[in-house]
Amino acid sequence: MLVDSHCHLDFPDFAADRADVLARARNAGVGVMVTIGTRLSKFAEVRRIAESDPAIWCSVGVHPHETDKEGVGDPAPLLDAARHSKVVGIGETGLDYFYKHSAPEAQGRSFRAHIAAARESGLPLIVHTRDADVDMIRILADEHRAGAFPGLIHCFTASRELAEHAVALGLYISFSGILTFKNARDIQETAKALPLDRILVETDAPYLAPMPNRGKRNEPAFVAHTAAFLAKLRGETPERIAEATSENFFRLFAKVQRPR
Repeated sequence: MLVDSHCHLDFPDFAADRADVLARARNAGVGVMVTIGTRLSKFAEVRRIAESDPAIWCSVGVHPHETDKEGVGDPAPLLDAARHSKVVGIGETGLDYFYKHSAPEAQGRSFRAHIAAARESGLPLIVHTRDADVDMIRILADEHRAGAFPGLIHCFTASRELAEHAVALGLYISFSGILTFKNARDIQETAKALPLDRILVETDAPYLAPMPNRGKRNEPAFVAHTAAFLAKLRGETPERIAEATSENFFRLFAKVQRPR
């Protein structure tokens, strides 16, 4: 079984054929999907999709792009939403200095509130980071000193230094279809070097379809391509990578019920 640990099934890209998308995922061996919250104002729809299918779970959070409008300064609304049986993670949250859709200060405040929610709830923090390695390392270290929390860096594209720092704090690293791109040499080297028991795979669908589907709409079934590439990269069998990344997922996302 494979797990797509990060996708966006509530996005309009899937409105017309979501049932077919889910069927293709199952046919590809994907037994669990986590559809990710990016705005509190849209969380009800994310939760509804998770409630509609036993293979789908969800998270609650505010993407760093949205923090100027919807950023949280208090973990309370996140904790309230996280009481739902289908909510298994906090985020996505973090820092994105590439697009600058929200002020860095607003991103940092909201990120710390999400960390507090992860610490209190015990649910994993789902971290988005882009062009923000220095501040990300600083905040993770600072918050870890205040108390440990579970989590992962999703769709990893940052430096090996950040990956190693996150793993040292007990976090996991999740690789998306970007791993399969020809120009992703640094990311590939990081994926080869990290401990296997700290690696997950994801799609970030509808974005970032892996080879050989690059440029197309991404969907959960395509996580199989990323897992197969990771297996070849690390000199493992696809079965071993599927088993290891799924076990890592269930260890981190302990609230998720394993499929029978």
